[in-house]
Amino acid sequence: MTLDELNANPMPFAALMGVVFTQATPDEVRAEMLVRPNLCTLGNILHGGAVMALADSVGAVATVLNLPPGKGTTTIESKTNFLAAGPAGTKVTAVCTPLHRGGRTQVWTTRILREDGRLIAAVTQTQMVL
Repeated sequence: MTLDELNANPMPFAALMGVVFTQATPDEVRAEMLVRPNLCTLGNILHGGAVMALADSVGAVATVLNLPPGKGTTTIESKTNFLAAGPAGTKVTAVCTPLHRGGRTQVWTTRILREDGRLIAAVTQTQMVL
């Protein structure tokens, strides 16, 4: 799966949120997303569910890039630490790197960053290899 393929045929929910993949290698996946008002909660800040969905999207792509031929994946666990707000009208960046790439599970950590570099959230997710 190339970067062009990811952005030409995006995952439907990621596309709905406006996720644009900017890097996709087996060792790191990056994506950007504009914090639109319809992705926000009170106070015009990025909703926690949108943060988690962004992280889940990049984690899924990272896993797929590391799967053996003919295998699939699904998320079986996700944990998020929320550390700062993502204001409406700004762009956030997701950076996903591996913690564990095993035959049955893969564990990924995703950092969601504001434009000023401040960490909005740290997400750890476990993907099961199907």
